[in-house]
Amino acid sequence: MKVEMSDEVVKLSHGAGGSTEDTLIHELFLKLFEKRQARDGISLDALDDGASIRVGDYEVILSTDGHTVDPIFFPGGDLGRLAVCGAVNDTAVMGAEPVAILDSIIVEEGFLMDDLKRVVSSMNEAAKEADVAIIAGDFKVMPKGSLDGMVISTTGVGILKGKRILDSQAKPGDKVIITGTIGDHGIALMSKREGLSFETELVSDVSPIHETIRAAIDAGDVKAMKDCTRGGMAMALNDIAEKSLVSIWLDSGSIPVKQSVQAASDMLGLDPLEVTCEGKAVMVVSASDADAILEAVKATKYGKDACIIGEAKEERPGMVLLRTVVGGTRILRKPLSEPIPRVC
Repeated sequence: MKVEMSDEVVKLSHGAGGSTEDTLIHELFLKLFEKRQARDGISLDALDDGASIRVGDYEVILSTDGHTVDPIFFPGGDLGRLAVCGAVNDTAVMGAEPVAILDSIIVEEGFLMDDLKRVVSSMNEAAKEADVAIIAGDFKVMPKGSLDGMVISTTGVGILKGKRILDSQAKPGDKVIITGTIGDHGIALMSKREGLSFETELVSDVSPIHETIRAAIDAGDVKAMKDCTRGGMAMALNDIAEKSLVSIWLDSGSIPVKQSVQAASDMLGLDPLEVTCEGKAVMVVSASDADAILEAVKATKYGKDACIIGEAKEERPGMVLLRTVVGGTRILRKPLSEPIPRVC
């Protein structure tokens, strides 16, 4: 099968989570992978945070991700904590109870053993916090110079006991909730790389948000949900709007951004709406349950800064629109790629 590709080589933008990677996935992977569903589960075609297989009376949610963050140790976390939290959050936002993780760790020859111990210990602590077991894994070493430090891939396993929560289930009239301040992770990493310092320390938000998500689900009707990783909140909401065939209208003044994150973003020429988070999710919820869900989310450890930031509408389906503080409206498009490379 011939796949039409405009680029002759793979570029960083092809793996950065924006519209460029979106095109690659549709033009390459979805065309060449012929069997894309197993045991009547959620298929690859859904392009959701994970997929599933049905086993007897149970539906098992599965999600996998590779992590290449630079630097490996950053304010608020490290590569090990990020790898575990990413797997936990991807299964949780689909409505599942995270139960287990499998990992693959590849390091470069010469990597410090003390640093390896730190990363593995951090993985263990994050797994304990999320109440998941690391049940299997693989470890390999690459020759010096053939890998930049360390790469970790994790597969999350969850059990779905209620309804599936998919990107495609938002309806006109639903409300949009963000579970906390945006841009914290990406801006913390970028500021460290650039050697910037601020009166208030910039710290990554990397955390397992399964309890926040479970509180929302228990409090009311959650229609669609995504964690705001590569491409940030802008990418997550565009995915939901596109798949649900609704428009999403946001009030810019309601979107929580820390003052230090906004200041660093302005200095670096970045938009916090497009910057990776590692401990936040967007939720599209029934309007009648929105206040109860927001209250439940705000009562959790990682949801205290949650806000209702907008609503879904019928007109202009597939678009995300931002009402500005001066009264105008602009289209919030998918970023071409994550503006900060190697952020997760």
